[in-house]
Amino acid sequence: MLYGRSAEQARLARLLAEACAGRSGALLLRGEAGIGKTALLDWLAGTAAAQAHGDVTGDGREVRVLRVTGVEPEADLAFGGLVQLLWPVQERLNALPAPQAAALRAILGTGREQRGPDRFLTGLAVLTVLAELAEDGPLLCLVDDAQWLDRATAEALLFAARRLAAEGVAMVLAGREDDGFTAPGIPELALPRLDFEDSSRLLADRGRAPALHSQIITESAGNPLALIEFDAARSDQPHQHAPLPVADRVSSAFRARIGGLPERTRLMMLTAAAEGRGDLPLLLRASELLGVDLGDLAEAERTGLMYVMDGAVTFRHPLIASATYQDAVLARRIAVHRALAEAATDPDCRARHLLAVATGPDQEAALELAAAAGRARGRTAYAAASGLFGQAARLTTDPRQRASWLAEAAALALAAGHAAQADRLAQEANELADGLAGELADGLAHELAGDPATGARVASVRAAVAFELGDRNEAAHGLLARVGNAAPNATPPESSGLLRTAAAYGWLAGDADAVRTAAARLATAAGDADPLVEGLERLCEDDAEHGLPLLTRFLEGRPDTTGPHDADEAARAIRMLALTCGLLLGDDEAAHALASAEVRRCRSQALIGQLPYALDVLAQTHLLAGHHRDAEAAVTEAEEIARDTGMRRRLVRLGAVRARMAAIEGDARRVRELADATPPALRTGVDCALVLLDLGLGDFGSALSRLDPPPPGPDRYTWLSLSTAADQIEAAVRLGQPERAEEALRHCESWARATKAPWAQAVALRCRALIDDRPEPYAQALHLHEKGGRPFERARTELLYGEWLRRARRPNEAREVLRSALDTFERLRAEPWVRRAAAELRAAGERRVAARVPAENPIDRLTPQELQVVRLARGGSSSREIAAQLLLSRRTVEHHLYKAYPKLGVGSRRELARLDLG
Repeated sequence: MLYGRSAEQARLARLLAEACAGRSGALLLRGEAGIGKTALLDWLAGTAAAQAHGDVTGDGREVRVLRVTGVEPEADLAFGGLVQLLWPVQERLNALPAPQAAALRAILGTGREQRGPDRFLTGLAVLTVLAELAEDGPLLCLVDDAQWLDRATAEALLFAARRLAAEGVAMVLAGREDDGFTAPGIPELALPRLDFEDSSRLLADRGRAPALHSQIITESAGNPLALIEFDAARSDQPHQHAPLPVADRVSSAFRARIGGLPERTRLMMLTAAAEGRGDLPLLLRASELLGVDLGDLAEAERTGLMYVMDGAVTFRHPLIASATYQDAVLARRIAVHRALAEAATDPDCRARHLLAVATGPDQEAALELAAAAGRARGRTAYAAASGLFGQAARLTTDPRQRASWLAEAAALALAAGHAAQADRLAQEANELADGLAGELADGLAHELAGDPATGARVASVRAAVAFELGDRNEAAHGLLARVGNAAPNATPPESSGLLRTAAAYGWLAGDADAVRTAAARLATAAGDADPLVEGLERLCEDDAEHGLPLLTRFLEGRPDTTGPHDADEAARAIRMLALTCGLLLGDDEAAHALASAEVRRCRSQALIGQLPYALDVLAQTHLLAGHHRDAEAAVTEAEEIARDTGMRRRLVRLGAVRARMAAIEGDARRVRELADATPPALRTGVDCALVLLDLGLGDFGSALSRLDPPPPGPDRYTWLSLSTAADQIEAAVRLGQPERAEEALRHCESWARATKAPWAQAVALRCRALIDDRPEPYAQALHLHEKGGRPFERARTELLYGEWLRRARRPNEAREVLRSALDTFERLRAEPWVRRAAAELRAAGERRVAARVPAENPIDRLTPQELQVVRLARGGSSSREIAAQLLLSRRTVEHHLYKAYPKLGVGSRRELARLDLG
């Protein structure tokens, strides 16, 4: 029986009832040790079992229960928890798509897959197998002691939990408060301590006299486990107040009980606590080496401290295991871990116990930990691999190997999206190099001299961290300083790679001096010109005519920027810049293809740290193509990842796309909210959106004065600044001050000539037509617009040409182009521009035209995820194929289609195929 948990039980019962009705959900129970989290999970499992037998309200269908418990000693073993969860249902893997089935078989060790799965595929496979199990009836997934799950398992389960929708799955996780486990996007339920009345009921049911309730309740502070243990340990001695946390006092009570057991029983309990998983065969092999056996646990079982059943050894509560382990002397713990290491058949398990045996440098243990790290990296469990390489570094006797492993740990932490941890590890590697350098002032210089690859790795990691979390300019300047301080025998590949990366970061940070410096040093170091760096340098000199063709050559060459493994951080900056170059060159289709391919690459290789940037660029290409809803979906996903991984600056930068969409649609309040939330150093994108908003609302003075033209350099050659140049040219002309637009026009025309993109040349011609007040450039611009690209810009050209034709008293021609502009503005829901186009049409003699909010497009009724599903279904993809691409379950895909059909007025995929979704 549970006491004082009626509200929590009702919440859990509703979650189970929802699963029985085919709707999924997840919940995280939070609370201190002993607060009753496990008891609630047990109650819920019992309720599910009772429902199947008709003992409680329900439909009588059996509720399958899967359960996993985090084990503290296994927190560094990648996917250990997932093996525990899925081992009983491994026969269901045959129903999964082949790549997902192979991913889980690789984890379970039952397949032939050599390279491990990526985190996205693993998470999707977990989601799919849960959904497949729910096809037979409701599924209840219980996760206890979530704070001790290995990170790979936690990521996979949370990935699945956040995507549960219509499968009939209920997932309940339980974790300690303030113990490092976070579950963004999962509702939480905090468990309070029991009040006096409920505590008294518990004690009364245990037969404790009411006169003693108050003292026990005061000691336990309402913690249920403490109430039980303090009651059991009650003596006639006067109460001694101990200023310790309740959990510590409970542990003390446990230690006292354990201390009264026979020595052989305590040794067997210690072996079980050190082993951690309850693996009975391993425990028996180790106990034989220690001279004890299973019979020695009898006394622990009799006193209710431990259970042995179903081939597993279990402590009644994790605090009992902790008390057993912590109360043992160091020599005894080492002996137990040595026996477990010798008895282990799994190499990762052996490595973990060797780590516990080591009391100082131990090369054998270090090599085994590094091998375990390599296996974790092969499974793309980058966070676990980072931790293992870090531990190996601390045990190795070879200082150079230590630096190499620390650098690898830092790189893998960065790939996992843990930038702050990566920076700490890279700093540690650098400090180690300082120690090796002796009298040399720059420790990294010595490292570059002795091991250039390791030095380059550390420098690249720290630059990537600086770019995401610190001063963006420091990323480039830090690399330049390290190359400048490198010893003469640093090999050209390392120096060239760092200089190329420095140029990329310099450009992305808007630092023209860094780009120029990197280009000059690279020319000296490599001897041959690099098209990427030389092209960037030319643009810094405002030479688009020669700079853009060099960047085109760079992209056409499709450089292989993949490093020794897929988590290579030096390639990160080059790939980021390649995506930016696609937009810079004005080839929106190529930019979209590049961004889409990069998103797929990041998903397939579990590079979560790089995914937000790729999604950001993908959102920009959707926005430029007029697909605002698709842009919103990409930004939303990027924001979720950036928030989860602590990329605060990336999160802020993503606001530029939202601000641009809001500016086009005339949502002044939203644009200004985003501007207020953006630090001044990161406001360029939002300020460009404010210029467009001002222009659309007719505030031409603000549009022209809000931003100064950027000086020659990277900031002048972003797609936002180029678009804003055209906006400010129009504002200057409308203010009657065309002379203020001369510099912007020169730049716009120079860029358009160099890029040769039809839409860009059309915008430049539109700007020339505004300045010269002549019709011919307008006509030429519309001819170029017919080749496609950027519908919003085409509609603006049509609007301005229509205005000119009306003023020239050519109303029939004016109405034709103005109708086209109005149609596009309506489709884009560009309200200020709809009003302007409608007003011009009326002035040109069009009847029955009223400025109005654009008519509703059926796709606007869909959620972003419904829109993604519908687009893929319309293209012929099956539900299973859509699920794999969007990282959803098949049931959720079908649920989205079921909800979308009536919104679109269709009833089947065949009818859906005939719809125009824009």
